[in-house]
Amino acid sequence: MVHVVIFAGGVGARMKSLDIPKQFINVDGKPIIIRTLENFSSHPDVDDIVISCLPDKIEYTWDLIAKYKVQKVTSIVPGGNTGHESIHNGLVETQKFSSPDDIVLICDGVRPLISNQLISDCIETVSEYGTAVPVTPSIDSVLQSEDGMTCRKSLPRKQMYITQAPQGFTMKRIMDAHNEAERLGIKNPISSSELLIELGQEVHIFKGERDNIKVTTPEDLKFLRSRYYYRSFKNFAKEELKYGL
Repeated sequence: MVHVVIFAGGVGARMKSLDIPKQFINVDGKPIIIRTLENFSSHPDVDDIVISCLPDKIEYTWDLIAKYKVQKVTSIVPGGNTGHESIHNGLVETQKFSSPDDIVLICDGVRPLISNQLISDCIETVSEYGTAVPVTPSIDSVLQSEDGMTCRKSLPRKQMYITQAPQGFTMKRIMDAHNEAERLGIKNPISSSELLIELGQEVHIFKGERDNIKVTTPEDLKFLRSRYYYRSFKNFAKEELKYGL
């Protein structure tokens, strides 16, 4: 079986939207989290979805799921104080109805442009290697700085990759990593793949998609809205051509 854990427990401080967490911002008529969920719920290989959400937004999220008729969501659990804690809460819930060899895809709730193909590639890669992390090659030169002011080291661009989501694992692999992190006092790894790396394990990477952005900043939101505006414009133009307008 293939399970999905969506973590949406953040408030989106970098988005600077003081009135609403970024995952609930509307883009072209739908909240970002609904667009993210729809990508997974429509995939034929996904069996169920668990959401880890802000505690005071759980009822609201259920209302959105009903309004937009999103399928396959089985549970919404309270998120934690960090992304890692929110993922953990979602995994614990998913573990209740999964087997150790099942696949779990972990994704933040603000990736509305995930493609069907990327989800398929992630599932296929986990099936073969036990882990799957989509990445894109860095197209920029990368400098390392400890103080944010001075730099003495340039990192080789050809070895640099940008991680994306969903990140996929077998249930046993990721739950063992979370249990080991708790034992060692690892509190807040940046991502699930970086948790495994911090524990001395390898993760398998595969080709991601540059359009698969995480909506984090106002600039990301502008890009996303421009994409949907462009899609709407293309559809409108096709209708005009169809009817000879």
